[in-house]
Amino acid sequence: MVRLLNLYTISAIVALGGALFGFEIASMSGIIGTRQYKQFFNNPIGIHQGIITSAMACGSFVGSLLSPFLADSRSRKVTIQIATILWCIGACLQSAASGVNMLIVGRSVAGLGIGLTSTVVPIYQSEIAPRQIRGRLVTLQGVALGSGLLIQYLIQYGCSFINSTASFRLPWAIQTLPAILLFIALFWLPRSPRWLAYQDRWDEALHVLAFLRSANCDINDPLVLAEYKEIEAQIMVERQNNSNSYHELVSKGLRTRLIIAMVIQGLTQLSGINFLMYFIVNILNSISNSNTVVASSILYTIGLIASIVVAIWTDQWGRRLSLLLGSIGMSLWMILAGVLFAIFGEENQVRNEAFTWVIIGRPVVSGFIQASMYLFELSYSLSWGPVSLMYPPEILPQRVRAKGVALAFATNWALNTVIGLAIPTLWRTIVWRIFIIFGSFSVASFLFVLLLVPETKQRTLEEMDEVFEHGGPLWRSFTDRGNHDRLDILAREIEMADTERFRRDLQWQLAGSRKDVLADTSKT
Repeated sequence: MVRLLNLYTISAIVALGGALFGFEIASMSGIIGTRQYKQFFNNPIGIHQGIITSAMACGSFVGSLLSPFLADSRSRKVTIQIATILWCIGACLQSAASGVNMLIVGRSVAGLGIGLTSTVVPIYQSEIAPRQIRGRLVTLQGVALGSGLLIQYLIQYGCSFINSTASFRLPWAIQTLPAILLFIALFWLPRSPRWLAYQDRWDEALHVLAFLRSANCDINDPLVLAEYKEIEAQIMVERQNNSNSYHELVSKGLRTRLIIAMVIQGLTQLSGINFLMYFIVNILNSISNSNTVVASSILYTIGLIASIVVAIWTDQWGRRLSLLLGSIGMSLWMILAGVLFAIFGEENQVRNEAFTWVIIGRPVVSGFIQASMYLFELSYSLSWGPVSLMYPPEILPQRVRAKGVALAFATNWALNTVIGLAIPTLWRTIVWRIFIIFGSFSVASFLFVLLLVPETKQRTLEEMDEVFEHGGPLWRSFTDRGNHDRLDILAREIEMADTERFRRDLQWQLAGSRKDVLADTSKT
């Protein structure tokens, strides 16, 4: 009989934080083109719309930077609950907005919650997952993100027929529902076993591991004891180094990993994905597509289906190959759209619109550009979208994981803020060149991954030191199969021994080690 609360259902529940992320991205796309929104907020275009759009990303940047202090002290689970409260407050302020200023404040407060969830949810999922399906569990957040995008856009479309300000107030208010559901459900979910161990709550860590790894919650299961021992041994080593500060993140040992995590998150934004997500309606209008609702819905549906495919297969494909192929696809389709805009486009004769460059009377060209946007979304959702969520928490050690992941996602949100602020103006000034710029960044991302990003699939979090320090170039993946099966070998050794005695001896041994470490630390 399948247990109701297992790794998949736990990861799916916390992935509702990804749904909030999707709601955030789509929270403006279906509304900015409606008559009701333009009339009430005095038709914001250019920098004015940029400020409104980027307010949430700015709040998310701050939330990401604050996340490690809450995640390390209050636990990953409680931090996500705090984030849902902030999101609800922000959504209420948006739905009650009496003007642009209140709307910006509401989006900023909601952004604080998104910054916390986007950073902490993948950490939590990575820390509860076994290495064999870690990618699958983390990419459930991508599935939830795609679902949130599509659901919010359809809600906004349905409400656009309301001939009052409820057409945008109602969609913003509905955003509170998944947050409330997530807040309540988290009371039944376990804390991260690695966080518990780092807090010296060893017995709780062992029981949570047994709950997550054993069908009957057997704390004497050899695989449970093997992973428990590996976590404890890694924490002992980390404590002997006596450092978990930001200073260590930029030290020689971890600097490369931090840079990789931050650059991957930055290149995710520089691919142009949020240019597409935020302003797809404007792009479609500029190519004379009169049925923007159906066209936009197809885009979001492609993203959702692709994220489901990735969740199933990512642990077989691997991270590195996915990123390389994704970069090729994204650069190709973005540059193709820019070239078509440049050759067949013309100046928009209608003033005070969000776009100044249009394609008129060329349905075949418009169709190719629309198809390019779909194929770009497919390439992104099969590669950079999910991998950028799983890679940073995988490669950073426990003692600085929350801090390092926070800096990585803060990079994402900083660039998200800049893009959201600048795109409405750039879209009116440099027009088609913006596609070429984003496509060029995807070319750069291919070169970065080719030279500096190692493969991490099927590795435990405790094995990442060897992945990055095996002595060869990073592009040459670490393939020591004997070490790769270390957990299985240890589990077999435990199984051959008296597991009850092994567990008792292990706990006494670790208790003594902890006292020695604490004594040495107090002397220093």
